[in-house]
Amino acid sequence: MGMPDLGRFSDPSILILASLASGKKHGYAIMEDIESIAQVRLGTGTLYGAIARLEEHGLIEALAAEGRGRRPYRLTSAGVIFLREQLISMEALATLGLRRLATL
Repeated sequence: MGMPDLGRFSDPSILILASLASGKKHGYAIMEDIESIAQVRLGTGTLYGAIARLEEHGLIEALAAEGRGRRPYRLTSAGVIFLREQLISMEALATLGLRRLATL
């Protein structure tokens, strides 16, 4: 019997911020990058809903539209700080969980 597919970490906001940590991207490029790095495919509604919330909170900002009207986004300084804090917290949890598993 194989392992059940319980999903992967897939918080759209964190995935979007992590994608934008490598540089500015438009929506479709973000979606493709997330699928590449996290094996998670976000739907367009989920993607753009999360992008809107991230913009509202000042964690990302839209830039002027580029070719074919595609609008790139980039992390703000607040977004960098927020993402770093979230990843450090996840790292601490992963370290603790692995340490506990080692005692089994």
